Amino acid sequence: MEFDHAGIATEDAGELAERYERLFGLEVVHEEAFDGMRIVFLDCGNGYFELLEPLEDGTISRYLADAGPGVHHLALATDDIDAALERARDEGVSLVDEEPRPGAWGHSVAFLHPRDTGGVLLEFVEH
Repeated sequence: MEFDHAGIATEDAGELAERYERLFGLEVVHEEAFDGMRIVFLDCGNGYFELLEPLEDGTISRYLADAGPGVHHLALATDDIDAALERARDEGVSLVDEEPRPGAWGHSVAFLHPRDTGGVLLEFVEH
């Protein structure tokens, strides 16, 4: 596995993307509306920033109301998401997603519960 992206919750993905472009020279490489969110991916060279802006009430809008803007999750790329989930189960990690589900950019994703991963919401991503 390797690092894939950091999901960052924000009220305005466009504004934050422009700021990161100016500050860090990052380029927007993908944008979409998905699952009630506007999602913007910026290429960091060895992974991405995934900016998550709520378009309707849902997970990200609730996260912003509770915690404010900031890092929402970290994602690891895997070639076999089913095997990664099985390994997590074998280690006693609680799964948010028992089975992979469709994610942004057409990827399969599954989340691990932060109570078993050091307080960090972790995502498996299979491209």
